[in-house]
Amino acid sequence: MSIYIRPRRPGATIFFTVNLAQRDSRLLVEQITCLRSAVRATRLDRPFHVDAWVVLPNHMHAVWTLPDGDSAYSVRWGAIKARFTRLVGRASARRACRLRFRWWRGGAMPG
Repeated sequence: MSIYIRPRRPGATIFFTVNLAQRDSRLLVEQITCLRSAVRATRLDRPFHVDAWVVLPNHMHAVWTLPDGDSAYSVRWGAIKARFTRLVGRASARRACRLRFRWWRGGAMPG
């Protein structure tokens, strides 16, 4: 079992894996426009730098760097998930996301 640490360091670079609860779903790629809109709106409200982002049918990986003095990544994910749910509709969004993440201070990502 993996151990996931919740970083509280302002300005941290964080690696996320977000899975759909329904593993056979293709919701993320079928509703990619809604996902992009949710991320764009969230970044306007609470800026963060996207270092990398990969979206697959039932999960996605992202690497973010938060602004100096800010460690509120969970607020951002909550906003993205809420906006995405509103955009795709509650019935589709019942395939809710589960969030797992790791963080590092920069350089090569740990194994």
